[in-house]
Amino acid sequence: MVIQRIRRIYSEYPRNFWVVIGTLFIDSVGFALIFPFIGLFITAKFQVGMTEIGQLFSILAIAGVFGSMVGGAMTDKFGRKAVIIFGLVASALSALILGFTEDMRLIFLAGGFIGLFGSVGGPAQQAMIADLLPEEKRTDGFGILRVAMNLAVAIGPAIGGVLATYSYIWLFIIDAVASTVTAFIVFLRVPETKPEASPDKPSESILETLGGYFKVGRDVLFMTFMFASILMTLAYIQMNTTLPVFLRDVHGIPDQGYGYLLSLNAGMVVLFQFWITRRIKHFPPMMVMILGTLLYAIGFSMYGFVSTYILFITAMIIITIGEMLVAPVGQALVANFAPEDMRGRYMAMFSFSWTIPFALGPLAAGLIMDNHDPNWIWYASGIVSFMAIAAYLFLHFRASERIAKMNNISKTPQE
Repeated sequence: MVIQRIRRIYSEYPRNFWVVIGTLFIDSVGFALIFPFIGLFITAKFQVGMTEIGQLFSILAIAGVFGSMVGGAMTDKFGRKAVIIFGLVASALSALILGFTEDMRLIFLAGGFIGLFGSVGGPAQQAMIADLLPEEKRTDGFGILRVAMNLAVAIGPAIGGVLATYSYIWLFIIDAVASTVTAFIVFLRVPETKPEASPDKPSESILETLGGYFKVGRDVLFMTFMFASILMTLAYIQMNTTLPVFLRDVHGIPDQGYGYLLSLNAGMVVLFQFWITRRIKHFPPMMVMILGTLLYAIGFSMYGFVSTYILFITAMIIITIGEMLVAPVGQALVANFAPEDMRGRYMAMFSFSWTIPFALGPLAAGLIMDNHDPNWIWYASGIVSFMAIAAYLFLHFRASERIAKMNNISKTPQE
């Protein structure tokens, strides 16, 4: 029964879609080894506080803004495949630079390099998924992508927590190897998916392609949606940046304890994401975003009020359910907001909903943690989550007509 169901799901999607999912899974295993432990690695190696970690994440995010914008424009101009390969090679080099740098000042410079070049491939990866799937399959397709990414996260932190007890360097080496292997697979097996340009449409120069971002910025509905997502992500980003140090320094939870929480998060997504995605895609998308963000508000706020590991687990379960609601619907909405020939730039612009919180959230959390009551990190996460809920509620009432036209995101017939 289970095998037949897996075969049926596999047959619903094109083969190249599964190849892309497989390559992203391999790369994500390597990334999941190091990302949750960056704060722990640097604070232990250089004896610095969370303020410095926040500054590093801010540099990563600010540089990532430029890298993502360039990557999005190049994706629309030259295609998806070459940009993805470039991003993977840059990611491998970035991991080695970060792992072997011995001077904290050089860590900041390395952070700029990592943010700039490591984020180039993100818009191309998302655009390729959207290219390969018809509109009615995108929500499910992005749900499958999340299952694969979280399966990687379920494996990565658990392995990383064990390796970290021996040497953090191994985390960076393995990540570099994973990115390099993925680049070779993409080169050999993944075809280009960029839609053919209309023969009646004149070719854009690279400056004109970059200038297309002004058109994206004038899409008021999309920009409002992005603003709401920035608020939501300000809370979510704390899970991967501040939470491990908070649990260690405030509650004495060891590195492996945090790794188990992330593995729980990822394991739930692997087991339940696709099941949930198939059942929520017919509901009004902004109401799904509201419900998921409400669960974020509850789960993240709990970390400021509770002090036992079982309740930390409970909070993570609540957060994960919220994540499974908002993530696939949000990605599918972005794909359908975008005109076909601007998909890379819309994806790149939406990446700001991650890079801006990544720049501001850890730095603000570091300042709070080093100078004030650390629990205020989680109280503030609840507050910004409720602000995001208000913005999504506004969009639900003011943007329903346009959203209703997005096939299979809202008001679609049951399958």
